[in-house]
Amino acid sequence: MDSRTYTISDLSKEFGITTRTIRYYEDQGLITPARNGRQRVYSRRDRTRLKLIMRGKRLGLPLRDIGEIIDMYNAERGEAGQLKHLCVRIEKDRAMLLRQRAEIDTILREMDVIEAQCRSTLARLGTA
Repeated sequence: MDSRTYTISDLSKEFGITTRTIRYYEDQGLITPARNGRQRVYSRRDRTRLKLIMRGKRLGLPLRDIGEIIDMYNAERGEAGQLKHLCVRIEKDRAMLLRQRAEIDTILREMDVIEAQCRSTLARLGTA
């Protein structure tokens, strides 16, 4: 078993996040480093959990959902349960994003029409 440990600075640099962010994840119960006096000592497990947190954040998942997914590794359902939960979440988020994209496309088309009308009017007024 790999017993390598990491400092908060190590992880901060590796993942490109602030130490304050890591402490926040700790406060939320997402990672639980050991202590050596006042210094936090992060295990390989903590590093992996932080990596999964960052992946979840990139997917746009709220921390609550990220924590639930990560914690499924410790539950009976194991990885399959985690993956099913993630698939359902991705389907919902994808549907929402597709609706938003359709709305944005509609607004952009309307803006194109309005812009063309403005340019046409300016050309007619000789101020284009």
